[in-house]
Amino acid sequence: MTARRKSSLEEVLESCRPAPPTKPNILQVLLAVQEAVGCVSTKMVPRIAHVLGVTDPQVAGVLSYYPDLRTESPGRCVIRVCMGESCTANHGGRVLRAIQDLLSIDVGDTTPGRRFTLEKVYCVGNCAVSPTVIVGEELCGRVTPSQIPSILEPRNK
Repeated sequence: MTARRKSSLEEVLESCRPAPPTKPNILQVLLAVQEAVGCVSTKMVPRIAHVLGVTDPQVAGVLSYYPDLRTESPGRCVIRVCMGESCTANHGGRVLRAIQDLLSIDVGDTTPGRRFTLEKVYCVGNCAVSPTVIVGEELCGRVTPSQIPSILEPRNK
């Protein structure tokens, strides 16, 4: 861990330290750490547990349970493919496969060079224009597999 990341981690942990008799909100702390440093490495678990006054397995359990918590830093651009009912019914699986084929990665993986990370999500609330893909912060609706190269090209530089 770099000195800057360690400093950010310590700042976040200090700001989230529960005041007795308050029980710590492990999820809230893990989300804050991830926001500050990009991920919650398993190497951080003992430090987080110590500051919160809980056990390592309690922190590790929350970290492994929630799919939005990352143990590795994502690529510069995160691609989220909706696999909710509407998107799946409208061929979201084909869109996902097109992205996997174009980038040569599986769900949960990051491309070499850390440009893209691919994730599946379940319902982004854009059902009227499904299937939906979120590329970085951009919401793209009615996506077809043939559109994937043009959607990703501006971010591939």
